Amino acid sequence: MGSDYDELRKSSEDGTDRVPRLWGAAVSIDTQPALLAAARGLRRRLPGDEKFGDPLSTAGATPVQVLARSVSVLRPERESVAHELGLAGLQVWQSLSEATGRGRSDVELAILFTDLVKFSSWELKAGDAAALELLREVDAVIEAAVIAHKGRPVKRLGDGLMATFPTAQAAVDATLEAQDALQHVELDGYQPRMRAGIHWGRPRRLGGDYLGVDVNVAARICEAAKAGHVLVSDRALARLDLLGMQTGRHKRLRAHGAPRDMRVTTISHT
Repeated sequence: MGSDYDELRKSSEDGTDRVPRLWGAAVSIDTQPALLAAARGLRRRLPGDEKFGDPLSTAGATPVQVLARSVSVLRPERESVAHELGLAGLQVWQSLSEATGRGRSDVELAILFTDLVKFSSWELKAGDAAALELLREVDAVIEAAVIAHKGRPVKRLGDGLMATFPTAQAAVDATLEAQDALQHVELDGYQPRMRAGIHWGRPRRLGGDYLGVDVNVAARICEAAKAGHVLVSDRALARLDLLGMQTGRHKRLRAHGAPRDMRVTTISHT
């Protein structure tokens, strides 16, 4: 009896020692730089947004977005191959869902995103009180232009804004009007320079918000714009009356999650 007990105890101890070793080996494989690079390279080649998993791309109620948010919340402290591969599968699922039109709205809208360039660096020097005062002035200017052109402010994003419009023309007119009005706003030596992105699409509506791939694309267009520029997608441009307008050189939008054939151009008053 004692001999059997000793063997069982020895076997149990060996198993206990083996578990940490196996776990350590698994962690080592999961964090290998070469495998991480391969997993990220795979995501770049797969359909959909390779950045899928961030708050912007997973804000919604579809099963894939809810699951992706859960995966993102469980993001490990270390970089993980398994985490990247999990999001890769969800990225493809989201892409296929969008391709078949599931969850998309039947209503087409112009989507505007704005952002202030170099605001954060100025805010660090100016302080919170000055930054809040400036943001209130900027917000009043932009919202007035949006409402005047039948747009609807959807949400504020720090020093930026998202809005929707019934027509692409209204979105462009409102944005250019806001750009002109911001030239008269200045505080502590800082004159806000706004960049903006406008896209035409069918975003999904959820409560008072809009979500989906077209919203993501509009945000990426804004990110690609330079200070003082209004950048519009080819879909929005096709719906504009260009009388009195000047467009820049058409170029492909090289941004994560944007269609490969999408082109953008700057637009301004002549």
